Order: sequence, then structure tokens, then C-alpha cells
Amino acid sequence: MKLIAILFLCSRLLPSLTQEGVSQKIDCNDEDLFQAVDAALKKYNSRNQSGNQFVLYRVTEGTKIVGSEIFYSFKYQIKEGNCSVQSGLTWQDCDFKDAEEAGTGECTATVGKRGTKKFSVATQTCKITPGNGPVVKAEYTCVGCVHPISTDNPELQPILKHAMEHFNNNTGHSHLFALEEVKTAQRQVVAGLNFEVTYTIVQTNCSKKHFPLLTPECKSLQDGDAGECLHSAFVDIKQRIADFSQKCDLYPREDLVKPLPENCPGCPQNIPIDSPELTEALGHAITKLNTDNSHPFYFKIDTVKKATSQVVGGMKYFIEFIARETACSKESNTELTANCEVKPVGQSLNCNANVYMRPWENKVEPTVNCRALEMITMMRRPPGFSPFRSVQVQETKEGTTRFLNCEYKGRPSGAGAESAPGSKAESSHLAQ
Repeated sequence: MKLIAILFLCSRLLPSLTQEGVSQKIDCNDEDLFQAVDAALKKYNSRNQSGNQFVLYRVTEGTKIVGSEIFYSFKYQIKEGNCSVQSGLTWQDCDFKDAEEAGTGECTATVGKRGTKKFSVATQTCKITPGNGPVVKAEYTCVGCVHPISTDNPELQPILKHAMEHFNNNTGHSHLFALEEVKTAQRQVVAGLNFEVTYTIVQTNCSKKHFPLLTPECKSLQDGDAGECLHSAFVDIKQRIADFSQKCDLYPREDLVKPLPENCPGCPQNIPIDSPELTEALGHAITKLNTDNSHPFYFKIDTVKKATSQVVGGMKYFIEFIARETACSKESNTELTANCEVKPVGQSLNCNANVYMRPWENKVEPTVNCRALEMITMMRRPPGFSPFRSVQVQETKEGTTRFLNCEYKGRPSGAGAESAPGSKAESSHLAQ
């Protein structure tokens, strides 16, 4: 029955090829060419019951014949991706496997177009060359998983350098900022490396008017603005930063607090921001914030900036902290718990809390005032509207077959494949 169905489909689609039709030129900007290749590759991947999906590399030859029906006849090259055929993902969601491990192939297909968006595969044959097999790596039991790395790892240096240059070149602040501290870092091995880094930045004494770039003369200002950033970067196999995103929360620093007098009973006293003495007061402060705030999600304290205590017929705490939105909604959770994780991209608040406590009377009076931090999100623009990068076009004498080099550019250039000519110019401003 399956064979009969295939023959019936072919009998419906193929007659137009034998009829007199007009051959038209096609190039890498033909949107229907990509749709036809997409239909053919999805058809191929759907036939496999195990293993990984294949990802489009480039289209090398193509003809468009317009008759009573429209047909695309083309050749395209594919490479093995890192998504299994049973993952539920499409091939566009996959990256290439490492070049030595990945299988490669070349397919010849004929795809008919009916209506405006319906594409049907009439014929297709693929020749697959298996890869060399997986490379044994013993550092982690899960090679493709996200793993934490040291904040002073040398691999982070070009990423952080690029991050600061991008921030200073794309913000309207009057002064340059410098890196203060790397807080966390993690890495994932894909067809290249994915990095995610959180770090703090500080305003320097170098104005953009007089300093185009950071120099050793640029020193951080204790009373200047500061911020915290989350930076994601993809480094391809050629050690280039091929893609990145940056999100920074800026907050102004208050004027320098004058040193508090020592040996002054009843005067405010500075407390270390990690002091266990603050635990209870912080708990009352965040509870008060979440109770008074109408936001649908809970906030949790992320960073304590400074704190003081004062003995006044009890204990009074003055605390400044940063609170961040979590993934725990108030609708689904009765209270904030330790399992509530901060959202990677969520609201941030700069808060000042005043917590008055008289434990012997079981009396607690917290007040909290917060303001939203300025959120600056900068991301690299996605590829152009055409999913292909056009390289060369060559026609045969008959004028029907065209040799193309339409490299698929819906993924970072260089991830397991050779870069097409022209791609260097497109990403050179990202490379170190």
C-alpha cells in the first residue's frame, strides 16, 4: 500500500516536468527555494527512526520550472546536527556536530509547489557519508551540558574585553565603564563554545569626550554609577565571537557615606554585608516587599550593597539591597522559598529597607522603598531576511541548470562548517 501511495503521488506531481514549461532563474534570495529545501530536508529527517537529524549546509544546484504547476529541482548538502530525530525539534533548532564526528551528505530532490505555501516532495535521493564517530572526552560525563568554570579562566578574557567595548560603545552614558568583578561563569561545548558570565561594572573618571577607549589612566569612581551584567557569547571553532547578547542593570551610587564615629553608643554602626546578624532583618524586608508589591511574581534579595545597625530601645537596621524577580508566581506559591530561582531576564529593584525590631516584645516594623533599575538590553541583530548567503552563481549552456552556493546562514557562521566568502565582513566587528 505504501508503494502504491508513493506511485500515486509521483503520478500526480511529475507530469508537469514532462510537459512544456518555462525554466526560470533562481538565486539565493528566492524565498520559495528555501521553503522547498526545508520541505525536502524535513521529509528526509522524518524517515529516520534513530540517530541525529541532519542540518542544511548549502544548496549547490537548482532549477525552477514553471508550467501548469511549479517545480523546484535542486541539489543540497547537509551535515549531521546535535539534535536527535526523536527530540521534537526541527533541523533549524540544531547546531552542527563537531566536524570530525559529523556525518555529511548530498541530496537531489524535486519539490512541487501548489497554492502559495504548500510544498510536496516528488522525488528525493540522499547519499550519506558517516562521520568518524564520537571523540572520547573524560572531563565531564555529560560533554554537551552546561558546566561552571572558574571566574579567572583565561578563556573569559576576550569575551569580557569584547563585552566592555560593546557596552561603552553602545550606551549613552557620559563616562566609560570598567570591569569590576566576575561573579559567575559557565560554559557549554556545542559546535564551538557557549559562555554565560555575570559581572559587575563601575563608572570610571574617563569621559567619552576625552577618552575613546579605556586606558590605564581610567580609574573607578567610588561615588560613580555601577551595574551588573549578564553576558552570553558563542565562540565558534575558529575562536571568533560569532554571536552574543548583553543585559546590564545600571544603578547610581549614592554619595559617599561619611565614616561613622567609633565608640559612639546609640550611633549607627556599619555591618559587613554578609553578616549573619542581617539574616532576620533581610527576611522581614523581603517579606514586606513582596506583600506590598502588586507584581505577580515574588522577588528575592540578590545583592546586599550596604547595611548599618543602631541601638534605639531595640535594634534598627538600615539596609540597601538589589532584589530580582523570580520564576515563582504568587498565584501558584503561597510564599517565597529557597527554590525560587531568579529569572535570567526579569525586573530588578534597588531597595532601601528600615527594619525596627524589639525581639522581647515580638515586635517588627519593616518599611521598604524600591525603584526599578534601568534595564539596558543589547543584542546582535539577527541575520537578514534571506535565510541564505549568496556566494556564486553559474549557468550552464542550456540555461536550465544553475550552480549555486546558497549557504544556510540561520545559525552562527563557522559552527562546524567553513565560512562562506562574505561572512567575514558580516561578523568581523564581533571578532576579537
